[in-house]
Amino acid sequence: MNMTFQETMVYLWTIATPTILRATVVTIQLWAVTIVLAVPLGLPIAFGEISKIAPIRWLCKAYVFVFRGTPLILQLWFFYFFFPIALNITLPAFPTAALTFVLNYAAYIAEIYRGGINSIDHGQYEASHSLGLSKTQEMFDVVIPQMMRVVLPGVANEAILLIKDTALASVITLQEIMRVSESMVNRDFVLAVYVVAAIVYMFFTFITQTIADKVEKHFSKYDEREE
Repeated sequence: MNMTFQETMVYLWTIATPTILRATVVTIQLWAVTIVLAVPLGLPIAFGEISKIAPIRWLCKAYVFVFRGTPLILQLWFFYFFFPIALNITLPAFPTAALTFVLNYAAYIAEIYRGGINSIDHGQYEASHSLGLSKTQEMFDVVIPQMMRVVLPGVANEAILLIKDTALASVITLQEIMRVSESMVNRDFVLAVYVVAAIVYMFFTFITQTIADKVEKHFSKYDEREE
């Protein structure tokens, strides 16, 4: 339907914005679940990739290869249709999206962790051995603290990319920002709805980037004190 400029503004303010804000809650929930689960899950996968036990190493490498080597949208379709067809288990859209995003992002974050582990100077390991530290103490007292400062920018970047990737969950009918925006445009033919959606995405990105910058600044001060 054709609307005047004033009617469009009223529509955006009274209908589109409240609807998109409700969908934003779903987007934030998906983002939060993915970050909370994928960030720690990536750590054992990273250590598995450099393990001296061949079966564990190749299993972790195969996992990372599969999830980094196939499109996220294809993975969403796979999990959404695989469980009902193969296992006769029907998962709602949100758990399916959360499972897919966690597995996908854990693979990418594992590679960031692996790069961080490999960046640690070999002398650090020699020093820990000379102090008589066990493998567990070496990992948690020496390797992981130094690694986290190195990988923080990469993990923060993944968190920002995830904000935009949540839009892909619309393909399995999850009522997130992109899905409800597209529905309103198809129903009411008001393309400006996409502008509102873009503003919400950019605001969310700005908040995440601001938090990431503050955390990175905190750790950089810590590094300066060590020097």
